[in-house]
Amino acid sequence: METSLQVTAAMGKAERRGGGGGHRSKSSSSSSSSSSSRSSLLLAFMSCLAWLYVAGRLWQDAENRVVLTNLLSRTLDQRPKVSTVDDKLKMLGCKDLERRIAEAEMDLTLAKSQGYLGNQSKHSGASSGKKFLAVIGIYTGFGSHLKRNMFRGSWMPTGDKLRKFEEEGVIIRFVIGRSPNRGDSLDRGIDKEIQRTQDFLILEGHEEAEEELPKKAKFFFSTAVQNWDAEFYVKVDDGIKLDLDGLIELLRKRRDQQDAYIGCMKSGEVIAEEGKQWYEPEWWKFGDQKSYFRHAAGPLLILSRSLAHYIFVNSVSLKTYAHDDISIGSWMIGLQATYIDDSHLCCSSSGQDKICSTVW
Repeated sequence: METSLQVTAAMGKAERRGGGGGHRSKSSSSSSSSSSSRSSLLLAFMSCLAWLYVAGRLWQDAENRVVLTNLLSRTLDQRPKVSTVDDKLKMLGCKDLERRIAEAEMDLTLAKSQGYLGNQSKHSGASSGKKFLAVIGIYTGFGSHLKRNMFRGSWMPTGDKLRKFEEEGVIIRFVIGRSPNRGDSLDRGIDKEIQRTQDFLILEGHEEAEEELPKKAKFFFSTAVQNWDAEFYVKVDDGIKLDLDGLIELLRKRRDQQDAYIGCMKSGEVIAEEGKQWYEPEWWKFGDQKSYFRHAAGPLLILSRSLAHYIFVNSVSLKTYAHDDISIGSWMIGLQATYIDDSHLCCSSSGQDKICSTVW
């Protein structure tokens, strides 16, 4: 009996021990499941970070490729192109053609100066052998109709008086080029005025524009030399009033003066600041002092036959600057010109014994 009770008690203890082990097994399983869940979340988080990193790198690489492609494209565009043999031959051919054209123009100009003019002259003065004292050219423009009428009503002769001056050896003409749009209303207006007044010298090869004014001197003196054989050629601005009789008297006193460059001689500051009045784009050519060389002032200047003839012969190669009086002065520097500074030709608003005076 005692033995049976002992067996029973042992079995109870064993069952209790077995029941405690099952509880511990359940706790262990729950802990393992929780740890596995945390690992999965951590892996998922790490995967997201890795995906974002890879996506960011791919996006950055794509942008870098675009930038590099654009840089490469610009570099290729700016890279000098390799000229083929044919291209170089064409370039040499063009340069040679330009040189030949320039030489032909100079030969043509020289031929004209030596009398091979054909029927180009519209006036009989040059071809008839008649000699004149002076050709007076008054610069004018398309918008200066009122000024021309004021001149005709004051100091400039018209009609029969104009022809009488020509018979006495003095040619007086308004000087104008052609419109940039040949044959337009501006040209037609001048042509109608010519028919009525007969007091114009048309510079067919010159384009009448403000920026082309320095070149006008070359065309004026060249055209005047071709049309009339005169002792003097006078350039006059349309902003002055002229004492015509006083000018003619001065020229008669200078008839024996060879290679005469006559005017109100001056120099002055070279304006180097763009936008200012009288700005000179090529200011750097006039030295560190930025001062112009001695030259006759623009409103009224006179050249003798030989100097005007020089401009005619060399007009193709003569350099022009921003202002016509500076341009003419630069042409005279290399010549044996006789500079004559005459205070009577210094135009001012007032003053006695002045041949010219400013009115605008």
